[in-house]
Amino acid sequence: MRRHIKGNVSWVGYIDWELESFHGDDYSIYNGSSQNAYLIEEGKTVLVDTVWTPHRFEFVENLRKEIDLSRIDYVIANHGECDHSGSLTSLMAELKPGTPIYCTANAVKSIEGQYGKQGWNFQVVKTGDELDIGNGKKLIFVEMRMLHWPDSMATFMTGDNILFSNDAFGQHFAVEELFNDRADQCLLWKEAMKYFANILNPFAALCAKKIDEIKALNLPIEMIAPSHGAIWRDNPMQIVEKYAEWSKAYQENQITIAYDTMWEGTAKIAHRIAEEIAAQSPDTVVKVFNIAKSDKNEVMTEVFKSKAIAVGSPTIVNSILAGVAGWLEFAKQLKFKGKRAAAFGCYGWSGESVKVLKEKLADAGFAVVEENVRCMWTPEEADFADVPAMVEKLL
Repeated sequence: MRRHIKGNVSWVGYIDWELESFHGDDYSIYNGSSQNAYLIEEGKTVLVDTVWTPHRFEFVENLRKEIDLSRIDYVIANHGECDHSGSLTSLMAELKPGTPIYCTANAVKSIEGQYGKQGWNFQVVKTGDELDIGNGKKLIFVEMRMLHWPDSMATFMTGDNILFSNDAFGQHFAVEELFNDRADQCLLWKEAMKYFANILNPFAALCAKKIDEIKALNLPIEMIAPSHGAIWRDNPMQIVEKYAEWSKAYQENQITIAYDTMWEGTAKIAHRIAEEIAAQSPDTVVKVFNIAKSDKNEVMTEVFKSKAIAVGSPTIVNSILAGVAGWLEFAKQLKFKGKRAAAFGCYGWSGESVKVLKEKLADAGFAVVEENVRCMWTPEEADFADVPAMVEKLL
């Protein structure tokens, strides 16, 4: 069902209330999501993006109810990932032969890499290229390389001044009301930050440069229509300003403690560290997570907010628990900047876990403090003597 957005622009996407994970099972979803596609009906009829492969038949049939598909003049593929391009195989079979697909050169590679060479009429564009769509309006293309794929771009529509931003400025969040001013504000901003922290933060430096580039284009943006989540119509630049803030080694006055434990010794250290942070700095927010029992994306969002972290594991087979090792590998992928870290853990025999944790934290880009907490077997009160000095360094 089409939903009016502005002027002659409609939303024709798919709201996915049942979606529980994304990127395989690598990204958790608790509040649904959407794949947003848009239909422009000016002198030319333009479809901006499609929806994910599992919903392709429903998408095409719903679109057919709204418009004679032969009327579609152009397709804009802002990104080749299958949650946006997944309906192309079904859609293009219904359109006029030779209907052009406007996208970046890298998008041609990714689309053909996923769906094979279909003989589609790709029209390659780059930043600043324009497409006249009639009635005095045009589309201006802006490459968004590595936000978050090499093929990504955004499309700006003059006249209505809408930026179709694809994965930038989105959220995995089902908003039946469509618009940011109608959405639950707590969930909106929580999901927007989670999305940035877990998907876009590895490219934060590029994001900061791209925001400066977009501002330099002096586009009169009145609405930002991303490909997931709420459409920003109320003060749309607020999300751009947030991205500018988040992309510059963002941190709040928060420390996150993440650990796994075998027989609760390492857990006891984690809880004592939390108590000590509260004692030394009552204004500092403290979050404590058992890595084995907590959603990694939710935890990494808290790490993103933190100025420092403490990570704990007992020693097992001269190393650390596999869950902690995998968690640290994920932290490395996210490329956090400007954050301190400390290590802690228990052992019964060889005791290498703290050393291994320090090495892995440093490899993940954290500034690791020398101070640590390391004890044999279950910690007793004397074993907590090193906690205050370590906390002082993290603060």
